[in-house]
Amino acid sequence: MEFSYFLPVNIQFGWNKVDHIADFAAPYGKKALIVTGRSSAKKSGLYDRVVAKLDAAHIDHVLFDQVDANPLTTTALDGAALAKSESCDMVIAIGGGSIMDCAKGIAFMAVNDGDINDYIFNRKVSDNALPLIVIPTTCGTGSEGNGFGVLTNPETGDKKSLRCNAIVPKVSIVDPAVMGTMPPHVLASVGFDALCHNIEAYTSKTAQPFTDALAHYAVTLLAQYLVPLYKHVKATAEGKPAVLNEKQLTKAWEAVTLASTIGGMVINTAGVTLAHGMEHPASGLKDITHGVGLAVIEPVAVEYTWSANPDKFDALARIFNHGDGSELGEALRLIVHDLDLTTNLTELGFTKKDIPWLVDNVYVVATGNIANTVAEISRKDIEELYKKMF
Repeated sequence: MEFSYFLPVNIQFGWNKVDHIADFAAPYGKKALIVTGRSSAKKSGLYDRVVAKLDAAHIDHVLFDQVDANPLTTTALDGAALAKSESCDMVIAIGGGSIMDCAKGIAFMAVNDGDINDYIFNRKVSDNALPLIVIPTTCGTGSEGNGFGVLTNPETGDKKSLRCNAIVPKVSIVDPAVMGTMPPHVLASVGFDALCHNIEAYTSKTAQPFTDALAHYAVTLLAQYLVPLYKHVKATAEGKPAVLNEKQLTKAWEAVTLASTIGGMVINTAGVTLAHGMEHPASGLKDITHGVGLAVIEPVAVEYTWSANPDKFDALARIFNHGDGSELGEALRLIVHDLDLTTNLTELGFTKKDIPWLVDNVYVVATGNIANTVAEISRKDIEELYKKMF
């Protein structure tokens, strides 16, 4: 046995930890670029809460609120230009995976020259970035736990990760209390993304003992708590009776939030595999929500790969009370159904005419994911798998 494990991330987990933002930011300077989406952090009151704490500590700040879902390389460059012009010492991200990923690109390009796409495709390399502090408001991408920033090039549709240790957050404030403003459909998609991260890291070629232990634990948490939490949030949004009591709800938020962060940590080391490799082209082409795309793709990908490592897939199937790895795809479909997620590409606006571009783009943005998949897979196999998703 031989492996290495290195992840320089500072996780600060706990209820209302966000109120300590100034303490965590103070070591990194006196002026922050705050990165958010266009409205959610303001509507929830979280932005004002963070700003009040920074003001009290005499930490200056400037707002960049132009990040959309599936963030663009061009948006990251705009944010980096603002960070430079305002002489910011650090970047603080408030939001979901898109905001955190874009903030990573901003922090990186604020101190590096040239084309960000050169760094994404490893034509150029740097391990420098502004210090980054993140406050995740969704429990899915796990971006708070790794050095990946997924960005889409608007000119080509290529959706691929910027990767380096410099964009691992200096502090990740993981606060279950700020997750409660998510609408049900957002919780469903990000929660399923977290599940996929842990499944793929656990079954990847580069899995190792530390990632196995973490991922198995996280899948167990999600199997137990994700669907009940979603049903509770949905019922509450619809004005129906609560599904969980207060104690159960606290535990469910903690479990799903923790599992999401673990998912980000394990993919930093063990990576993702076939399903993510096939989803990034899909959301790069159609701008669909990542977790929604995975809901269609992951069950099909699992059914294709399970026999290449039955011990690992059997262990996962048992978590969901299914017999062996051959039934894991069906177990995931049941979760997709319970989360009210989409089950085919047709509903997401794709046609079979899109398949050639999707297959081609897999080999542009996801060759590493394919190489990390335990099963051998060809271009023709990927084409056939996409066809099964309609």
